[in-house]
Amino acid sequence: MRLTFDTDVETFRAEFAAFLEANLPTEAEAAERPRSSAHIPAWARRWQRLQFDQGWLLPGNPPEFGGRRASVIQQYVHLEELSRRRICHSYNPQGVGIIAASLLSFGTDEQKHRWAVPVLRAEITAALGMSEPGAGSDLASLRTRAERDGDHFVVNGQKVWTSGAHDADVLLTFVRTDPDAPKHKGISVLLIPTDTPGVTRRPFASYTAADDKDFNEVFFEDVRVPAGHLVGPLNQGWRVASGSLGHERTLMWLGEAERMARAVGDFRPATPLQKDWYATLVMDLQALRLLGSAALARAARGEQDVPALSVLKVLGSEGSQRALERALEAAGPDGLDMSATTAPYHHMGFDDDCRGWFNRYARSFGGTIAGGTSEIQRGIIAERVLGLPRR
Repeated sequence: MRLTFDTDVETFRAEFAAFLEANLPTEAEAAERPRSSAHIPAWARRWQRLQFDQGWLLPGNPPEFGGRRASVIQQYVHLEELSRRRICHSYNPQGVGIIAASLLSFGTDEQKHRWAVPVLRAEITAALGMSEPGAGSDLASLRTRAERDGDHFVVNGQKVWTSGAHDADVLLTFVRTDPDAPKHKGISVLLIPTDTPGVTRRPFASYTAADDKDFNEVFFEDVRVPAGHLVGPLNQGWRVASGSLGHERTLMWLGEAERMARAVGDFRPATPLQKDWYATLVMDLQALRLLGSAALARAARGEQDVPALSVLKVLGSEGSQRALERALEAAGPDGLDMSATTAPYHHMGFDDDCRGWFNRYARSFGGTIAGGTSEIQRGIIAERVLGLPRR
């Protein structure tokens, strides 16, 4: 295995780095912070639109969708540079990285230009309506239903943990359209504007950020949605979900690897036991990066390996959590100081990495849940990697 990049890839990296150096908003310009993952301040809308226009928002896309037809390896380098610098290319990450990407993969031409392009240009924001009170990682158990009524669907049900829904303009919503079909077969996907009558959004706080309300409960009561808002074929929503979560997990493993790297870099071992912890974490991080490099090489050859994403998702999220737990233990009582800044961060990054070791550790549990829990990922690995029976 050769863990270096070709000249064209490094040229691509240098061009992107030069773009960042020349165009990043100043700290003063970026003083207004987003209030949720679907709220984009005016300055950040301008920043995202500039990236779109210059082909740097999602470089793997064609130019009309904010890219420059970059190779898989070049796309990785793009994400690596953003992660290394702790820069957000969008403050609506699920809108750009999951919802717009899903529309470009499964939507009609009209949906791509009416919904995906405005999301990519930060003209509107989007949230993902998947989880329900009784269907978290097990999407197939969802009960929000959509019944056909002429040229509309009528939607009734509830979603929860819908990040940024109260600030979003549209929800990519997974609904049950055939209650008699097997669980995985009767699901469809609808684009539901949040100002549609019958849609109620209720934001709530998390215990790690009581003042930061990003999560939402979303209720649908006789919500009428035009049939033209159906994404992909009727009752084929599982394919869209697999694509959506694939986009999410591809991004998440790199994010978790970088988060783990930052935790290891900030770790200050003092005792022999702490030095042993540190050495183990360094080896775990190296193993994660090597496995990720192998998966990246397969993707560059055009090989699809969905189970590998589950492996990386588990190792990345749990490795990051383990690193933060060890660092918190090593910090002792000082680790409980929520006002302490544990690491420098760019003014254009999210703030969740700088509020003390305990806050960083508490937030790490989200990484083992979002995009499919570790338990669900282990089930996928058991069946599709190890070939074990379901029971």
